[in-house]
Amino acid sequence: MAFMTIADRTPHPRELMLLSLVGAALFFGGWQLIAISGAVSPQTLPSPIAVIATAWQLAFEPFAGHTLIEHIVASLGRFAMGFGLAAVIGVPLGLAMGRFRLLDDIVSPIFEALRFIAPLAWVPFAALWFGTGIGGPVMVIFAGAFPPCLINAYRGAKLVEVRLVEAAQTLGAGGLRIMAEVLLPGALPSIVAGLRVSAGLAWQSLVGAELIVASAGIGYVMVQAQSNLAPAIVMAGMLSVGVIGLAIDVALRRAERLVKSRWGQA
Repeated sequence: MAFMTIADRTPHPRELMLLSLVGAALFFGGWQLIAISGAVSPQTLPSPIAVIATAWQLAFEPFAGHTLIEHIVASLGRFAMGFGLAAVIGVPLGLAMGRFRLLDDIVSPIFEALRFIAPLAWVPFAALWFGTGIGGPVMVIFAGAFPPCLINAYRGAKLVEVRLVEAAQTLGAGGLRIMAEVLLPGALPSIVAGLRVSAGLAWQSLVGAELIVASAGIGYVMVQAQSNLAPAIVMAGMLSVGVIGLAIDVALRRAERLVKSRWGQA
C-alpha cells in the first residue's frame, strides 16, 4: 500500500496562501526586528514600516519630477512596449524556424551568438542611439525578453506531431495557414511558458535600463534617491519592483495553467 508523503501532496490553494503569508510575516518581522534592534543604522537599513510609509507618501508627493504612481506607469509603459515587441517578433519567428529548416539554418547561428549577450550589455548602445528617450529602455527590454519567446515557440513547434502537419498539407493548407492553425495551437502551452519567463527577464532588464538611460520610472527613482542619500526611497522603489514583478508573474502563471488545462496538459 502506497502512502502519500507531505512532499508528494499538492497543497490546497488556501494552504499555499497561508504558507505565503507566513513566509512574508517571517521575512518582514525579521527585518523589523533587525531595524529596531539598533544593530544597523536606519541610514543603512530602514525598517519595513518606514519603507511602506515612504512609498505611501511618494504615491502622492512628487519625487524626481513625478509621483511614485506616475513613475510606475512610465515603467509599465516601457515594459509593455519591449515585451510586446519581443512576443510579436519572437513567437512567429520561432514557429517559422520550427517549420522551415532553411530559415532555422540561417537564423540560428546569429541568434545563438546574440542571445548570450546580457541585456544590460546593450545599455551603452541604447544610451548612444536613443539617449534618455523611450527607445533605449525598450531596446534593453527587448534584448532580455526576445530569446525565451523565440526558443519556446521553436521548441513547441518541434513538438507538434508531424502527421498533423502532413494532414494539413494533404488538405491543401499553405505554410502560413499551417503555422496559424496547426503549429500555433499545438505549441501554445510552450509559448505561454516562454512568455512567463520572458516577462520576468523583461521586467528585470527594464529596471536595469532605467538605472542608466531613463528620466522617469522606478529605476530612475532609485538612482535619484541614492544620489540624495535616501535609503527609504531606494527600498520603496525596490519594494515596488518586487510587488509589480510578482503580480505580472502570478497573472502569467494563471494564464499558463488555463492554457495547459485547455489543451489537456495540466
